[in-house]
Amino acid sequence: ANMVVFATSGAGKSYTIKLEILRSLMMGTDVIVIDPEMEYKHLSDAVGGTYINISLAGEAKVNPFDLPRAVAEDTKTEDILRSAVITLKGLLKIMLGEFSHEEDALMDRALIETYAKKDITVASDLSRIEPPIMSDLEEVLEGMQGGAPLAARLKKYTTGTFSGLINSPTNVDMRNQLVVFSVRDLEDELRPIAIYSLVNYIWNVVRSVKKKRILVIDEAWWLMQHEDSAKFIFALVKRARKYYLGVTTITQDVNDFLLNQYGKAIVTNSALQLLLKQSSASIELIQQTFLLTQGEKYLLLESAVGEGIFFAGTKHAAIKVIASYTEDQIVTTDPRQLLEIEAAKKDFEKQTGGV
Repeated sequence: ANMVVFATSGAGKSYTIKLEILRSLMMGTDVIVIDPEMEYKHLSDAVGGTYINISLAGEAKVNPFDLPRAVAEDTKTEDILRSAVITLKGLLKIMLGEFSHEEDALMDRALIETYAKKDITVASDLSRIEPPIMSDLEEVLEGMQGGAPLAARLKKYTTGTFSGLINSPTNVDMRNQLVVFSVRDLEDELRPIAIYSLVNYIWNVVRSVKKKRILVIDEAWWLMQHEDSAKFIFALVKRARKYYLGVTTITQDVNDFLLNQYGKAIVTNSALQLLLKQSSASIELIQQTFLLTQGEKYLLLESAVGEGIFFAGTKHAAIKVIASYTEDQIVTTDPRQLLEIEAAKKDFEKQTGGV
């Protein structure tokens, strides 16, 4: 169920995906969304979803040291811990910059010791653990020979400017059919870090309880900017099917996505592909990647909002996205229309006394 969506700004990609989410919810599928521009708030409110705003000053926290509480019987705790250390090193490289070989080895050992400090070892029962936080890693690094410089670089995220983001135990609740994580209020520098942490947390939840789910990552090009996050998303897309998860990646920055080796691999591992209106700057790359005919190329250059080409395996067809009136009221992204809906809602509440 993996899908990629490419389109220019204003081509109707968010509208299309929100319509897909709405209809997936009707079919009993759980949906998780990473929302960079607060575009899914109206949809979440309309269907009684959980909307979680991730920001430095916000109350919602996700701990990157979390582990899945339960996994398949044939998965060993040792493998889960090793995977967690590799994933955390990827996050730390985004936070602190690239490591030398010595720093990489040191960080590897420090992460294992940080878990051990909380009595989390290969013999632990993961359903009864309390994971460490970033401050614990800083403490371990300070006590290791050669670890002080790394600990100093980490202080910005433990006691410094960015300490409100990833230095607390997880307190979010995902027990809802629709859960939306908003990262709009974060600085651009922090978005890749937050999205990486969120996707890792979601992946742990997905592996803990197997059920039919879709994960929507809007503006996925944020994660293509760093090799470690691009590699992580590719691994997720590749393994998602085993856990009954479909990953939908959406981007308007086609060049950033397709010129990345992992971005290309994500396209290859997505059976469904949706192309809406494209810019002349990216159409040649799109044509090469999707083997478009000249007619299809011009169709994408001249498409109206909500029009494009849908690929399912080797088959593809020109499509137009059409919503019913009620669906349109729920999924619209037109600011003018949203203001009208909000005004009508307030009028209704005034007339009914808020009942």
